[in-house]
Amino acid sequence: MKTILITGATDGIGKQAAKLISAQGLRVIIHGRNAEKVNQTADELKRQDIHANIEYLIANFEDFNSIDQLLDDLQKKQLKPDILLNNAGIIELNREILPNGIEKTFMVNYLAPYYLTRRLMSVLLQSTNPGVVNVSSMAQARTIDFDNLAGKKNYDGYESYALSKLCNVLFTYKLHRKYGASGLKTVCLHPGMINTKLLRAGWGSGGATVELGAKHEVFAALSAEMPEFNGKYLVNSQPSKSVAISYDTRVQDRLWQISAKLTGLDEDG
Repeated sequence: MKTILITGATDGIGKQAAKLISAQGLRVIIHGRNAEKVNQTADELKRQDIHANIEYLIANFEDFNSIDQLLDDLQKKQLKPDILLNNAGIIELNREILPNGIEKTFMVNYLAPYYLTRRLMSVLLQSTNPGVVNVSSMAQARTIDFDNLAGKKNYDGYESYALSKLCNVLFTYKLHRKYGASGLKTVCLHPGMINTKLLRAGWGSGGATVELGAKHEVFAALSAEMPEFNGKYLVNSQPSKSVAISYDTRVQDRLWQISAKLTGLDEDG
């Protein structure tokens, strides 16, 4: 049975994506940071379908140690994801530096998924059809200042969000270059302007339904093995152009190197 791990799956698009994937008879591992909400979500999915195969994990994406615990729990439960859907995301209008010295939006939206993906890579590559899906946005930064990833020179919440979403795309393209020959399928996408907590926190009310955003995420997760989508950025479930800088392999490599250093991982691992 194909197993899909969805981060940030206790509300919004991630929760709806979990429902859609579970309805297809696949095993879903839902992740959230709040134990009560994770349990409630798992119970809700099981009530909707008594045959649903639901597992759950808890981790705070502001803390590498918490992600390590998630990985330990995954191993203890003997769960091996075939596909990782990096859906969790936030926007912080005010600059917040975490105890580990990393700016919060950059950490939660990009560096935590980078760390989780790389730590899971050996498990993913054991699958016959491994995949990584990174949720980006059309709001991608068009430049990147590697000396200001923590917003020390200047900080703007929207710029920080856009930077993290550019990093999601750069990371996707780098993964495709690095692991494509090993069978890993990678996709990133803009799920749409969706009426979620994130949209309301940053831009106010409005946007399309979470059902539409989830539909695009599920398509990306389950169609990544198709050649026309592999290694691509999707909008409305079709290949689209990301910002120009995202295709610069030197920028992809530089981000990978810095991310490895920040997370304590081997650059070549």
